[in-house]
Amino acid sequence: MEIRQLKYFMEVAYREHVTEAADALHVAQSAVSRQISNLEKELGVDLFIREGRRVKLTPIGKMFLERIKQGLNVIDDATREVEEYLDPEKGTIRIAFPISLAAYTLPTAISAFRTRYPEAKFQLKQALYRDLIEGVIKGDYNMALIGPVPMNETKIKKKILFTEDIVALLPIHHPLADKTTINLFDLKDDPFVLLPDGFVFREIVINACIKLGFMPNVAFEGDDIDALKGLVSAGLGVTLMPEVTLVDSLPRATVKIPLVEPNVTRTVGVIIPTDRVLLPTEEIFFEFIQDFFARLNHFKG
Repeated sequence: MEIRQLKYFMEVAYREHVTEAADALHVAQSAVSRQISNLEKELGVDLFIREGRRVKLTPIGKMFLERIKQGLNVIDDATREVEEYLDPEKGTIRIAFPISLAAYTLPTAISAFRTRYPEAKFQLKQALYRDLIEGVIKGDYNMALIGPVPMNETKIKKKILFTEDIVALLPIHHPLADKTTINLFDLKDDPFVLLPDGFVFREIVINACIKLGFMPNVAFEGDDIDALKGLVSAGLGVTLMPEVTLVDSLPRATVKIPLVEPNVTRTVGVIIPTDRVLLPTEEIFFEFIQDFFARLNHFKG
């Protein structure tokens, strides 16, 4: 079994098409087909179900893919670790993040880090909350920014970087737009615009409403924070969002109002695996980001 075979196998598994996999790998289709056939003969099982030009993983193929992903991640990390020990300030940091931390929090930290370590590189991946946790546990990446911080998960090490307020975002002509603070219950009859099911921040908003005795009327959904801002700007509803997502500027024709009842907050932090050691450059960034936000919190305080 060769690493080349395994990489060919993974490419075909992801694309479910041998020709497309061969094009992506820049090799002949016959070479890919031959390596997959050799791999199946060596294992003594069928990894794919052939459906014309397309292929799909068999149940044993799906299991094999998950194991091979983990194995190749270990090999990639080992190779990078050797390289980074020679010069850790020029290594690569793989970090995942949710959409709510994409516009300000992560870019701010990376910019400050690159000021000190200008030759460090980053590989960034956006993911949903539970996928961030699973990705760190399984080894898809070694680090993720996350909010709220999952305090009960035992397979990850977590560090809280800061706690942020959740605020109301209203259209500028809303009856409560001139208030300096707002009670969430005052919005019980308003249409809400929220992220779709599967986003943990949607759960935070809905749970806050339920605690006050009402279920929000979700009139519109948007796939990202900017979509929600646009819907509120158009006067189509109200929403709650992390204050950090509004730090640079307010969307057109909207107002941001702090919540006083209840005071809704979320923790934001960084998670890493408990059963793997960070690579040298990742370790530098992990320590840096904790110090960076500690100093930022002290300055704000």
